[in-house]
Amino acid sequence: MSRRLKYWIPAICVAVLISVFSTYYFSSQQTARVIIPFLHRLFPWAGFRTLGRMHTLIRKLAHATEFGVFSITVFRGVRAERSGWKLQWAVLTLVIATGYAGLDEWHQSFVPLREARFRDVLLDCLGALLAQVFVWFYAKLHTNHPDSREDRTGSV
Repeated sequence: MSRRLKYWIPAICVAVLISVFSTYYFSSQQTARVIIPFLHRLFPWAGFRTLGRMHTLIRKLAHATEFGVFSITVFRGVRAERSGWKLQWAVLTLVIATGYAGLDEWHQSFVPLREARFRDVLLDCLGALLAQVFVWFYAKLHTNHPDSREDRTGSV
């Protein structure tokens, strides 16, 4: 069992990181204190409304990105020591990522300055899905790569 557990450690670490990002310290009001001044320095001509929209966009991209990374690490855990790509592994990965996205938003409903939003769950799921498309392309690219065929036949 410990052999398989090592494949899940990255997913567990990313899940912990997602949970940290769901705290009060990463609420929109808190991140605005850092991100908006930074954006203002980058784009001094931008108005407050534009900076606010850019801040929102960055936060929404962060949702998709963190769940994309989570999806990749969960896929690694599901696949374990096996190689390649299977639809069953990707579907299980998406079910786990979707469930965790729902739990994450539910958790945020109890955190001051945070609120649970269904659209954030959808963004999280989109990030997880896009990551699985990336994993599929990566697996296909490496399965058709001449070096990977040589490795399987043992001729290297």
